[in-house]
Amino acid sequence: MTAYENAIEINGLTKRYDGFTLNNVTFSVPKGSIMGFIGQNGAGKSTTINALLGIVKPDSGDIRMLGMETSSGTADIKRNISAVFDEMPFHDQLNAKMLDKMLRYIYPTWSSETFFGYLERFSLPVKKKFGKFSKGMKMKMQISAALSHGAKLLIMDEATTGLDPVVRNEILDIFMEYLQDEDNTILMSSHITSDLEKIADSVTFIDKGRILLTGYKDDILASHAVMKCSREDYAAVDREDYISARLNDFGAELLVQDRTACERKYSGAIIDPATLDDIMIYYVNREKKEWS
Repeated sequence: MTAYENAIEINGLTKRYDGFTLNNVTFSVPKGSIMGFIGQNGAGKSTTINALLGIVKPDSGDIRMLGMETSSGTADIKRNISAVFDEMPFHDQLNAKMLDKMLRYIYPTWSSETFFGYLERFSLPVKKKFGKFSKGMKMKMQISAALSHGAKLLIMDEATTGLDPVVRNEILDIFMEYLQDEDNTILMSSHITSDLEKIADSVTFIDKGRILLTGYKDDILASHAVMKCSREDYAAVDREDYISARLNDFGAELLVQDRTACERKYSGAIIDPATLDDIMIYYVNREKKEWS
């Protein structure tokens, strides 16, 4: 495989449906990093991931994964990526022993030792049918399989949704170990932003099929802030200085995208750090500008 800087490069990706358009989506995921792909349900995360995986055919745009055009390097790419979904794709009548036998034939690089090592670590039974697994067990089984054939790129679509915090932390620890190999990369779509604040190197926000923001997480968190002020002071704030404002009986809270400039310009206001959750919520309400 040729050398590459970005594990994923998406350029101008467009897919039209009745009532929804994935519109000119462009972003890249640096090799050796984890990117959080953030947006509310229906924002376009799954459509983008399905286009990456070849499940849907884009109307236009280019996709490169692991340095290869998806149109020309399909077999090589598929051998080197793993996808984990919200719902487990394995049949309810299967168990771990049966799955191991199947995947040994599908992946030349499959490691039964690695697979059963993960099952032991996750305390997963090898003979119990998947139909009797809890949601958390099913997710751990998917991840065990995904990480047992030497994949260089792990693509996660809402994989931690509905899991309790203990299970989510366990899974996040596994991802951090996976990234110890600098050739490995993760794209993780989620609307649970607290998970991504812990582990993501970069984030991409999507809303209504459009990319709103993409870049290194620490840079985005450092530049954005929540400014709090009275209703009277809010009336004097320039509209171009904030993304949107949440109004309440006592005053206003505004998301600003240039914290340093606003600290100078509005020295009397309280300016607090923004979370990824704040950023997503205020950007989603940007067209209203004011909300409560």
